[in-house]
Formats: sequence, C-alpha cells, structure tokens
Amino acid sequence: MKPLFTSIILMFFCVQISAQEIQKDTIPRTADIVYTLNGNQVSLNPDVPPLNQIAGAPKAFYTYYWEFGDGNYSFQEKPIHTYKNKGNYEVKLSVTNNYDDGKPPTTRPKDVSVAEDNIDVSLNEKHNLNSSYGGFRLQTNREPVPEEEIQFLVSYGNDKEYPTSGKIYLFFNEKKYKAKNFELIDTRLYNNEKEISEKVLATNNTSKEELIQTTGISTFLDEKLIVADTLKQNLPLTLEEAKAYYHDFKIYDFDTMEPNEERTMFFTLKTTPEMLKDTSAVISIRSIYVPERGNDSHKVQTKEMEIVTSHDPNKMAVYDTRLNYRLVRFKRLKYRVRFQNDGEGPARLIKLNVDIPEMLDKSSLEVLDMYPKCPICPDEQEVRYSCLDTIISKDQISFQFKNIYLPGTAQKNVHDKDSTKGFVKYSLKFGKDFHKKPSKSKTAIIFDKNEPIITNTSTSRFSPGISIGAKAGYNSFPDLDNSKSYFFGATISPYKSYKKYVQAELMISTHNFSDIENLIQETGRIDVAGAVIDNALLEKETAIDYKKINIDVVPISFRYNLNGVIGLGVGTQISLDISNKSNGTSTSNYFSYFNGEKGDPIDFLNTSEKIDISTSFADINYGIFGDITIGASRIGPSLGARYIYNFNQPHSQLHLYAIWKL
Repeated sequence: MKPLFTSIILMFFCVQISAQEIQKDTIPRTADIVYTLNGNQVSLNPDVPPLNQIAGAPKAFYTYYWEFGDGNYSFQEKPIHTYKNKGNYEVKLSVTNNYDDGKPPTTRPKDVSVAEDNIDVSLNEKHNLNSSYGGFRLQTNREPVPEEEIQFLVSYGNDKEYPTSGKIYLFFNEKKYKAKNFELIDTRLYNNEKEISEKVLATNNTSKEELIQTTGISTFLDEKLIVADTLKQNLPLTLEEAKAYYHDFKIYDFDTMEPNEERTMFFTLKTTPEMLKDTSAVISIRSIYVPERGNDSHKVQTKEMEIVTSHDPNKMAVYDTRLNYRLVRFKRLKYRVRFQNDGEGPARLIKLNVDIPEMLDKSSLEVLDMYPKCPICPDEQEVRYSCLDTIISKDQISFQFKNIYLPGTAQKNVHDKDSTKGFVKYSLKFGKDFHKKPSKSKTAIIFDKNEPIITNTSTSRFSPGISIGAKAGYNSFPDLDNSKSYFFGATISPYKSYKKYVQAELMISTHNFSDIENLIQETGRIDVAGAVIDNALLEKETAIDYKKINIDVVPISFRYNLNGVIGLGVGTQISLDISNKSNGTSTSNYFSYFNGEKGDPIDFLNTSEKIDISTSFADINYGIFGDITIGASRIGPSLGARYIYNFNQPHSQLHLYAIWKL
C-alpha cells in the first residue's frame, strides 16, 4: 500500500510541475533595450529572458539585429554606435531564439536623444559593402516562420568615381505558391529614396517611362530565374522575368549618391499563416539595383530563405515541395542543406551526411552551389587545399568540406554572423522505376569530431494530378431472363496513385430483358351477362420485354493497389433510368373448376391485353459493391470484375469491364 501511495504523490507533483511549465510557456517573453549614452556614442546591451532548450538539440542561443534609427544597423550582441547628427533616434532590437522551443522575445523600441553633431563616425561598424559584396547585398535577421515578422535589408553602394542616381526594384511572393508568403507592413528609408508608381517597371535611355508587360515566360525555368549576384545589361528582360516569377513588387528612386557611399533600405515583412503548408521549402525575394538612371546596366540579387517552424541554423530544405508526376522524369529535384558553426573556434572539417530517397538516382548528383566556396576534391587522392568531397554510399551522400576555415559564432573578433554559416545546394534526377509517394530526406551535420546534429526532415510530395479513364463492359443480372446489358463511360481519379486513392465513375448503359409472370387462382362465383358460374380457374400469363437506358453513377469508391497489377475497390452505385419502355401482352384463360379438378375452357371469358408503356426517371436503384482489377492497375489498360448488391430488385449484378486510364 505504501509504494502505491508514494507513486500517487509523485504523479501529483509531476502533474503540478508540468502544469506550471505549461503555464510558464504561455507567458509572453520580452527583451529590453539597455543603453548608455556618452556624447554622441551609444552603447547597447540586450536584456533577454532565459532560453527554453529544445531537448536533444545543440545548446540554445540568441542572435541579435539592431537598427539605430539613422540608416545604420548591426548584428552584434552589444554594439557601440556613434551618431553623426544631433536629434532623436528610435533604436529597434529583434532577437531570435535558436534551438529554443518558444517564440522569439518581443521588444519595444527605445528613443535615444543626441544633443550635438559629431562628424567623426570612423569607429562605427563597417559592413564593407563595396569591397566585399559588389556594392549590393540582401540580408534578413532570421528565416521566415509562419505569422512572425522578419526584417529585410537592401544595401547598395556607389563604386563609381562620380555621384549617381538610380532605382531599386523589390520583387516578392512567388507565383508558384498559391498563397502569398509575405505581407509588407513597414518600410524605413533614410536617404530620401522615393517609392514610385507600380506601373512603371523600366526607364529607357531617353528617360521616358515605359510599361513592361509580362510575356508569359515559364516559371519552370528555375535555373534562369533564381540567380546570384550578376551584372546584366538587358534591363527590360530582367524585369519581365522577375514579373513573371513574383506577384508583388515595389520600385524606389534614389538621388545623388556620392562615390564610395553605402546606403541601406529597411523592410518589415509579416509572414502569412498559409506559409505553414510549405514548411522546409525554399522561397525567395529578389531585388534589382540600377546604379545609374538611364543606363541598362544593373545588378540582380535573389535572397533564398527556408520556411521553418522553429529557428535552427542547421536546416535542410527542398526547392519543390509539390511535383507534377507526369513531368517529373524531365526534372531534377533540388535541395539545400545549410549549417552554422556555433563553436568557440573555427571548423576545419564539416560532414553533411544526407539521406537520399530511394526514388532518386544518386549517380546523377550535381553540386549547384556551396559555401565556403571551394573546388570538388579529386577522386582517390588526398589534397592539402580546401575542397568539397562527395562520397556516395548505398542510401546516403556525404558532402565533406575538407581543409576549410569556418569561424564560430562564439569565436573572438567574429562579428559577421554570415561568415559562420555555410551551405551546399545540389540536385538529383529520379531513377528509372519509382512510385508516387513522398520523398523524405534529412541530414546529419558533423563539425570536426563533434557529435552529429540531425536536421529536420525535408519532404517533397506529388500533386494528385488527374487521370481520366475510358470504361466499357457488360452487366449480368442472374435473376432476370434474357438479360443483355452493355455500358460505356468514364472514370476520374488521381494520376497514377501508388497505393490508396479514390475514384468516381459515370456510365451510360442499355439493358434489355424479359419478364414472364404466371398467375393461377380460383375465381369463385362469376356473373357475366346473365350467365352465372359458381366456380372457375383463372390462368393468367403476363409477358413483357423491357428496354432501358440508364445512367449509372459511382459518386465515390475507395481503391487500393496491391501492386502494379492487382487493385481492389469498394464503393456505392446509383442507377437511374432515363428511358424505360415496356412492351408485351397479358392473357387470361378461364376453366371450369369443380371439386379441385380443372375442367373445360370457358372461352367467352378469355381476354388478351397489349401492354405498351414508356416512362423516364421513374426507377432508381442504390447499391454497394466490391471489385478487383487485373492489369495496369495504376495507369493504362486493365480488366475488372465487380459484384454489386442493389437494395431494390434485381438485387444481384455482375459488372465486367475493361478500363484504360490515361
């Protein structure tokens, strides 16, 4: 009894602790901005709540993004910033919780008042835009999570020896997704950039504004549309391609940017709830930078992001979460694995052990991009230089960055968090024989000799597609005489389903059969035209030929392919006659009847009547069935047999058919 009592007490305390933890998790977490001001220099420090560590994940940590309210920003934890001009500035902080199972802490901006000018801002954080990023860079403070805000930065610089004026184009919400991924809720401009009409998509060499209409460029041209940092000349074509790929866009003019000057535009995007449907997918935002107005020379940057449900620097994503099964043989499935070294020192060897779905052909591997940038390692040869090795095993591909230097986030003097991140992007073809089922993959990431970090599972699914089938055959009704019934029709079902699927059918059938009814009964007393017959025997025969045209509907049937040859199904059927003709005769013959014995015919009582009736939509029958098909059960020709039990007569029906699914 004592152990039972102890167990009850322990269970009570566990429930209380769990309830407290659940209650604690529901309390919104906030981060505060703490600062000290020394003249024009502000020192910032985030006051953040404790992290809720995800069990089994690497140690949780925060990443930070600051806006100083004067067009400058920082990703450092505790930045120091010097303001050039006196005034009031609104400092913003966005904190991201990595390997944490709660929502990111919310923050309120703080006002900082600067009393005097300070021309010397040389100690401010340098972003090296022109020297390191070609004068054009896109950044976000974190990966998008449904119903969370992200900060999006467009930085551009003047690498000319003279002042320039130009345009910035921003394209977002890809058309390949049914729902929009982002809502632009705030724009912060600090250098007199001006938003111009959305109808204006280009400016030609004579400075005449021109409307560029989409030409219907295929959005399947992913290699062309998802571009890296490039320098291009045909601006109208670049704009057409972007307009064909994205739903929404914004256009901004900027004026008189001095040589070597760098500027940043700030955008707040709210992710939509519909984004959750495509988690682990890759989405993008594109910006086009025209440094000189009236000149077609331009730069293009596309920022690729992965939709996530929690913030994790080590993730795997697939570019196509929905695939068309009919066209998939002509497509390569593209993946991206990203990682971040969160250690106190640099990583020299990074292994990405990727699970490969069995439907993909590992020998078709093509590495599309990577960071750190390095060549592919030579086969069966040890080298001392940095390279990416690809080792293929039975069900895995191991991408190994060898002899590299990837800094850690906790390493001293490392301020640029992007320098601690890496990725590999690759594609694979589908194998010769694969089925219509989801392809799942995940990655084990190993930094040097540390324990592996297991990523999320990235899944690609096939769109249902539509398969129209032609169907014809014969109906047998064992309970009817001289029955002949033929039908033809169509079916609709998902295209080439692997195992389970549903199917609907519509058929038109003809049905001819005979029905003969015989009636023998004692009539009793008959009084006809003064003649009285005490007793008689009536023999009545009714013979009718029926000719029907029916519509047979299977509103839904549930089917299962045992393999590529045999399929099973159950469902319901409704049969409605659209034409029903009955032709025949009814003959009545009378006989004398005495003491149970049949006597002579009574001819003057005999009658004969013709029957000729036409009706429509008067006879409806419901039934349930089970059937089996043999042949190409997923797509193509097959033969089937179906037993239908009808709730009205005739009850039994055998449905024999041939079907060809397209």
